[in-house]
Amino acid sequence: VQLVESGGGLVQPGGSLRLSCAASGFTVSNYVMRWYRQPPGKDRELVAFINRGGGSTNYADSVKGRFIISGDNVKNLVYLQMNSLKPEDTAVYYCNAYNWPYDYWGQGTQVTVSS
Repeated sequence: VQLVESGGGLVQPGGSLRLSCAASGFTVSNYVMRWYRQPPGKDRELVAFINRGGGSTNYADSVKGRFIISGDNVKNLVYLQMNSLKPEDTAVYYCNAYNWPYDYWGQGTQVTVSS
């Protein structure tokens, strides 16, 4: 079982990035798929999640209207489209798959928003 994030990098304020989370060893549509982030010196926080089967989505207030979480059941991937990025979005972003008692994490990908 593995989750691998990609797509992070350095972007200017107002820019966009799309993070990908590739799953192996399980089917993402059977799990609640979540994106978390951990800003420097702060606790990890939930950014967005999509329910099993690609159902409803939910977002932290800080990213609502700017970020979009989606899944691709054919490729067994989950995405996080991040638009209108702000310096306070700088963090390590983690992908998580949850279906009790299973709880899988990726290694994280760094997103830095700076001019």
